[in-house]
Amino acid sequence: MEPAERAELAEARRDFFDRGAQPHGLSPAIFRSWLRCAERGFDSHKEPRAEPVGRGALRELHERNDELIRLSRPELEALAAEARDTASLAILTDASGLVLDAFGDRDFAGKAAGVSLQQGVPWAEAAAGTNAIGAALVERRPIEVRGSEHFFDSHRILTCAAAPIFDPRGSMIGALDISGHASIPQLHALSLIRLGVDQIEHRMFAEGFEGRDVVRLHSDPALLGAAQEGVLVFEGARLVAANRHALKLLELDWNALGARSFGDLFDGGKLSPSETARLRTRSGSVLHARLARNEPRPVPVRAPALAETPTAGPAVRPASDEPVFDAVTKESLKRAVRLLDGDVPILIQGETGSGKEMFARALHAQSSRAQKPFVAVNCAALPEGLIEAELFGYEHGAFTGARRSGSKGVLREADGGVLFLDEIGDMPIGLQARLLRVVQDRAVTPLGGGKPTAIDIRLVCATHRDLTALAACETFRADLYFRLAQFTFALPPFRELADRPGVVRAIWERLPREGRTLEPATLAALVAHDWPGNHRELAGVLKALVALSDPGEAIGPELLPASVGLPPRAVAAPLSAPEGELGAMARGAMLAAIDDCGGNVAAAARRLGVSRSTLYRRALGRRG
Repeated sequence: MEPAERAELAEARRDFFDRGAQPHGLSPAIFRSWLRCAERGFDSHKEPRAEPVGRGALRELHERNDELIRLSRPELEALAAEARDTASLAILTDASGLVLDAFGDRDFAGKAAGVSLQQGVPWAEAAAGTNAIGAALVERRPIEVRGSEHFFDSHRILTCAAAPIFDPRGSMIGALDISGHASIPQLHALSLIRLGVDQIEHRMFAEGFEGRDVVRLHSDPALLGAAQEGVLVFEGARLVAANRHALKLLELDWNALGARSFGDLFDGGKLSPSETARLRTRSGSVLHARLARNEPRPVPVRAPALAETPTAGPAVRPASDEPVFDAVTKESLKRAVRLLDGDVPILIQGETGSGKEMFARALHAQSSRAQKPFVAVNCAALPEGLIEAELFGYEHGAFTGARRSGSKGVLREADGGVLFLDEIGDMPIGLQARLLRVVQDRAVTPLGGGKPTAIDIRLVCATHRDLTALAACETFRADLYFRLAQFTFALPPFRELADRPGVVRAIWERLPREGRTLEPATLAALVAHDWPGNHRELAGVLKALVALSDPGEAIGPELLPASVGLPPRAVAAPLSAPEGELGAMARGAMLAAIDDCGGNVAAAARRLGVSRSTLYRRALGRRG
């Protein structure tokens, strides 16, 4: 930053923080962020309360974002080389701004720990004030925040550039960032971040769209196949997924997904697989396009790898990380289909990785609404400042930064189909009243006014938390709970499955093994492990075994992660078990911390250094 720019920014800070006047020479995005921070009551001279989550919560955070971490690793490692050269860090966060990974200069990393640039620390604007990660997540676009543009004085040593990451269905799932010392110029940081995000989002289309048509397009045929190409995914004729480059080429936004067809977008034209053709858009522009028809892959006929009895496989190979439902869960699914068709709201409970979303998707696929939209929203992943706009939509001018055309919101996008609210227990309590009104009235009023719009949806919710305990301590509305949980299905964790060997075999069978087999000792270790991350964790380890071995190899237990070879952890004692003296003292300390924090469980958990789920289970779960 040039001396003149620093002087102008210093004057802008004095105008805003000391004189209460509108600052001059400040970018509109930074000014909007300062205003939001001031409205939250932040004091720029104090230290932000950005504390890392506990170990258990961090492990759960990584499990929940396993795919994002895997797909982002090449870009993080490439950015880390640049970061080491400029004494900075390359950072990946989830959609709420929690740091998942950080790579780069070790010396700067040590200094950055002083301002909490480390795993598990929240960098959402609501926690850390104006910063590139938080602002990019709120503004939904790439942003650079330099030195004194940060809200808190302690962050003025940083210069940061960040961009949000969107999945193919338009959900914001994370952010990529480069942060370094403000005294060292970061000339190309924002450009590098944009390129990195392009690569990550492009990589998301490499798997998961079997049986659908993937159209790749660009105005320049030389860029077909590059990360800057547009990508559209069609299920039949209906547009179901896209990337931002495609939406920009077609002058669309995410509301087009599920609402537009191929004929709505293009004026005639025909595509043949693997051939480049010219398509004319409805606006008259000409694009070069190539169709990749992802046919369902049949299960190859080969000798069973684990001495299992061969069975006729399905026509389509299921995803390798799709949970394998046991007999009880399959029966539950049949009942759930009848309830959904009967317009009975359903709540799915289960631990992280136990397959709650897959149960919901299977429920939709087997219901009478299978040909209608399935709209999934992760209430824990949406930033608190955006979740209301995402759910209910908004009119033009509803808030600063709102799109000129407004937004339908996911509730209206799900009209006629199924709305799946994942991690409903993490929805801010202020929004629960609005959701209750929607459930009761079946009508949505967007932010900024407008007439209520009637909607026809079937509602499925899921959580890994104990909603009855949350309702008891008034962090979840009891009236909403009884509306949502008219019928509850509990998915068993892996450690409680009756046929654990069968589950391991089924998931292993779905992988492209190329003749690899598991030695009996390896299978025994996999079956004996209790898998706290459930199906998702198990699938990840099996994929790793394939990557670490050669085709045709019999995989021994030496390739297993060290944690899998450990004895299974003790299962937590039931709530009715008698407490020893030490347990009673611990529970007393937890209850005292909750009282000291005015009933704020999250604050009490941070003070004690434990996860909120631990606090709910060990303290609140026994109250009353």
